[in-house]
Amino acid sequence: MDRVKLKRSGQVLMPSLFTMGNMACGYYSLLASSRGDFASAATSILAGIVFDMLDGRVARLVRGESTFGIEFDSLADFATFGVAPAYMMYAFTLKDYGAWGVPLSFSFALAGGLRLARFNAVAHAGTGSKSHFQGLPIPAGAGFLASFVLVYDILENRPSGSLGPIMSKVDILPWAAPFVVVGLALLMVSSIPYGAFKQVKLLGRKNLPLLAAVLAVAGLVYFYPQNAIFVIFLLYVVSGLTGITGRPKKTPDHHPEPKDPAVPEPKDPAAPGPV
Repeated sequence: MDRVKLKRSGQVLMPSLFTMGNMACGYYSLLASSRGDFASAATSILAGIVFDMLDGRVARLVRGESTFGIEFDSLADFATFGVAPAYMMYAFTLKDYGAWGVPLSFSFALAGGLRLARFNAVAHAGTGSKSHFQGLPIPAGAGFLASFVLVYDILENRPSGSLGPIMSKVDILPWAAPFVVVGLALLMVSSIPYGAFKQVKLLGRKNLPLLAAVLAVAGLVYFYPQNAIFVIFLLYVVSGLTGITGRPKKTPDHHPEPKDPAVPEPKDPAAPGPV
């Protein structure tokens, strides 16, 4: 089936263009981190999240889903959301911790790779939940680190639109970096359920409060982009720990119970008797 889809290159190419955009954002983030431009590195990671959100939706829209696209997407995710944030945090502050900086930053990349491998294995087996992720999704972990760096950029530059009274307490951010990196790594390889929000219909009557919340968040992002993005990722990380997004529904087990050989099976009353 995949060979047929590869021949129909238009259907596969369109979502792959967004995946390439995702990977390009990760590559540029690495370049920006290497020259000390951490705001651009963090912004590139956030842009990669947008591309990652679009490629799957475009693939389903044009019916261009394929094994090639899934594997390509995983490689792009590991580069943009695993390696790029790990290196950004190392160059940003973890390098100041001497020999400990390398394993601290590597722990995030390693956990991201394990998280993606587990996600692919569960997806191929068809046993995953459609309403929840198992463990913190790697784009969410990368997005939190990116917004973490952007908030520190606010601390240094203090743009007029920033939330000054709230942001006055972020001087501890560089000191908290090792704990944040390791904590996110552990959450990614954990079994804590996080909401996927894939099947939520915002325009339904039952979801009007959720729609209002989304519009409010969009307004905050418009007026206070860096601050609001950090708060959004923080709330999502905390949501799994607190269970705000609920728990995945357990599907009933349809396997028959093992029979006890010592107990004779009941006879069918309609069965003919011995002749």
